[in-house]
Amino acid sequence: MQIDVTRDVFRLAQVFTISRGSRTEAKVLTVRINEGGVTGWGECVPYARYDETLESVTAEIEGLSGNLTRAALYDLLPAGAARNAVDCAIWDLEAKRAGCRVWDLAGLPAPKPEITAYTLSLDTPEAMQAQAEKHAHRPLLKIKLGTPDDMPRLEAVRRGAPQAKIIVDANEGWSAAVYADLAPHLVRLGVALVEQPLPAGEDEALIGMARPVPVCADESCHDRASLPKLKGKYDVVNIKLDKTGGLTEALALRDAARAEGYGIMVGCMIGSSLAMAPATLVAQGAMVTDLDGPLLLAEDREDALIFDAAGVHPPRPELWG
Repeated sequence: MQIDVTRDVFRLAQVFTISRGSRTEAKVLTVRINEGGVTGWGECVPYARYDETLESVTAEIEGLSGNLTRAALYDLLPAGAARNAVDCAIWDLEAKRAGCRVWDLAGLPAPKPEITAYTLSLDTPEAMQAQAEKHAHRPLLKIKLGTPDDMPRLEAVRRGAPQAKIIVDANEGWSAAVYADLAPHLVRLGVALVEQPLPAGEDEALIGMARPVPVCADESCHDRASLPKLKGKYDVVNIKLDKTGGLTEALALRDAARAEGYGIMVGCMIGSSLAMAPATLVAQGAMVTDLDGPLLLAEDREDALIFDAAGVHPPRPELWG
């Protein structure tokens, strides 16, 4: 079994800004695992918020050796970007060797298209209203917020897209006081969900607070080990494969979270269709699907995922799985 890691850069269609900064390109790692002339591949996005860099994740992957299995990866790598790319590459390799699709291997029904959110970058209220007007035809918009002065932005987006369903992502940017002040206005403006309003290390403040709009754990939820700390704070968990460490744990987290009564959101870092492909399996029947990474790119992989009025479609075998 041979493992190769390469760096790929995809230009973004426009500058993308969240509360932690801006970017103009997506830098990803592509992992290829070859065994017996068959190659499986996967993609990950190292994320600085979790102390990951392209160099550190590459070193983790290149440190692996021998004939890897998905089960063995749990002991070899922690949850995170490195394990994600390798886990997804192994799934792809297994499916190709077996001559079937990944969902058949996993014992899952064949996936169907899922409506995905489209993300509006953090900007001035005027610019965000213009973004909203441009994308008002989309059924679900996700707004990046996370400053003490977000009310004008939220009002502007609603004016720009009066009919769209809206979810809000604060990216840990609010204090408890700011969130408490905004919460009634989220209801008034028809916001369906708010992601990670408080920093992960300060979310104890959510216990006992009114949650008129469902609150989703993103930075506070990585894998199944995160679940005990979410009780009383959150209503929904955001499952991202770069946090869970791959499709294997993502499916397990989905089942465990549902068993504990949480709603499911399936999200992504900004990556190519290869990164989104495994997540389309996890997104089946989710409360919210947010797999718009390829829609934010100026360029994508060959045999890219199809996005249309039905949503994001499952991958063709030429891409993955």
